[in-house]
Amino acid sequence: MIFDIQRFAIHDGPGIRTNVFLKGCPLRCWWCQNPEGISPKPQIMYFEYKCLHCHLCVDVCPLQAIRIDKGDVHIIDRELCDACGKCSDNCPSNALKLVGREYSVEEVMEEIRKDVTFFDSSGGGVTFTGGEPFFQPLFLKGLLEACKAEGIHTVVETSGFVSREILRKLMQYIDLFYHDIKLFDDESSSLYTGVPSKPILDNMRFLSESKRDMVIRFPVIPTITDTEENIRGIAGFLSTLRVEEIHLLPFHDVAEKYARLGMPYKMRVHEAPSRERLKEIKEVFEGIGLKVVLYG
Repeated sequence: MIFDIQRFAIHDGPGIRTNVFLKGCPLRCWWCQNPEGISPKPQIMYFEYKCLHCHLCVDVCPLQAIRIDKGDVHIIDRELCDACGKCSDNCPSNALKLVGREYSVEEVMEEIRKDVTFFDSSGGGVTFTGGEPFFQPLFLKGLLEACKAEGIHTVVETSGFVSREILRKLMQYIDLFYHDIKLFDDESSSLYTGVPSKPILDNMRFLSESKRDMVIRFPVIPTITDTEENIRGIAGFLSTLRVEEIHLLPFHDVAEKYARLGMPYKMRVHEAPSRERLKEIKEVFEGIGLKVVLYG
C-alpha cells in the first residue's frame, strides 16, 4: 500500500532520489507531518477550497457516505466510507483525492527505473519512507531486494519501532538508515507518540553496534521534544553510538491536512520553533561532535 511517489528529492539521502511512501504506522505522533501515512488503508482527502459544489460525489457514492450539510458543506462519514474511489474518480475539480493504493513490487520498480539516469549521475537512489516502511515488512523486503539486484542505492526512513527479527532480516539490503529519535523518556514517548522509547533506543544501539550507516533525524517540536531534559538525554545517548550526523526537523503546522482526512489534531502549539532555539539545540549536538544539518 503506497500513498505517494515523489521524484527529484534532495533531502532524503545522498544525490537525487525517488521517495516511495509506504502507508501504515504503529506510532501516533501528535505532530505527524504525513497523517495520510498513518492508517494502513486507503483514505479520501477533501480539499474544500477546490470544491465546485456540484454534488456529483453524493450521487455516485454507493454507500451514501457523503452528505451536504448546512452552508453546502460536504460531510464524509468516515466510518461508512470504504474508500472505493468512485467519488474522487468523478470529482471534476479534484477536490476529493484517494490516498493509498496497492502496488506490486514490479509496479513500483517500473516507476523507480525511470530515474536511474539521475541516480547514476548524482550518486542518488531510492528512499523508502512513510508512514513507517517496516510496517509492511514483506513488501519492503521485496522492494529492497529488487533495488539491490539492480544496483540502486537504498535509504529507509524509520521511527525505529520495529521488531529486532524484522530489522535483522532486512538491514543487509539497506545502504543507509535515516533513523528518527523523538523523545528519550519512556513516559513522554508513550504520551506523545503512542509507543515507548526503549525499543527505539535499543534498535538504534543495535544498528550502531552492527556498524550500519545511520543518520539521525530529530523533530524539533515546541514544548514537547525541545525541552532541555529531552535534548540533553538524547545528546548523552547519541554520544555513545557510532553516528556522525543529525538532521533537525523544525515543526510545521499541518492542521489542514488532518481536517482534510477527518482526523483529530492534538497539537496545541501551531508555531515553528524560533531560530534562536534551533541555534541552541544545534550547538548542543555539535558539542558532542555531530555534524548538524538544519531543515525548514
